[in-house]
Amino acid sequence: MIDYVGNELELFQFAVNWKTYFSSSFKKYIKGDVLEVGAGFGVNTKYLITPKTTSWTFIEPDAKLAGKISEYTANLNIPKEIIVGTMENISTRKFDTIIYIDVLEHIEQSKEEIRKIKERLNTGGHLIILVPAFQFLYNEFDAKLGHFRRYNKPLLRSEVNPVLSEIKMYYLDSCGLLASLVNKVFLKKAEINLAQVNLWDKVLIRFSKISDIFFFKSFGKSLIGIFEKR
Repeated sequence: MIDYVGNELELFQFAVNWKTYFSSSFKKYIKGDVLEVGAGFGVNTKYLITPKTTSWTFIEPDAKLAGKISEYTANLNIPKEIIVGTMENISTRKFDTIIYIDVLEHIEQSKEEIRKIKERLNTGGHLIILVPAFQFLYNEFDAKLGHFRRYNKPLLRSEVNPVLSEIKMYYLDSCGLLASLVNKVFLKKAEINLAQVNLWDKVLIRFSKISDIFFFKSFGKSLIGIFEKR
């Protein structure tokens, strides 16, 4: 197992507007038995769960984070299971929805991970991926978090489409992209604080909701892909 370094997960739990925004864009595809990979301490789950969800399984390689999941998901009124590990620790069980929120960029052999996902996904089931967008934005903060890469549409398609069928793919948070570019070129900060998270979440995300529509979700700080096993 691994130990997560840093307090970014704790800080980003306060990004309520962002979590509500991105989850609302794909919640209709979440149903049945759900597997959330790299779940952290479960802070995203309350934004992702839908009335069509029947069970929730968490996988988290960091034992300390996994130990907090029960506390943060105490109000989850469906059967849940917490697994300390990776996809290697899922034996034969299959799921209707598999979710990767800011996880795939941490996996060096990401194509192999996609093949494992196909084995664990029911026919007609959905894979939902959210990843940081555009390699030109890769900076000290990405390196500190252990990101191997940032994604664009062609790269994500090249990894997933040979295995699963694409339903839709789009960028979110166009204003956040501009803020990330300023950090890369001028500020060059490898750490963030709560004030910065709040500024981004309470101000920039509100503007991104408008600009994302205006620019047809053609660019943004994050990329979302929704895929289906057919």
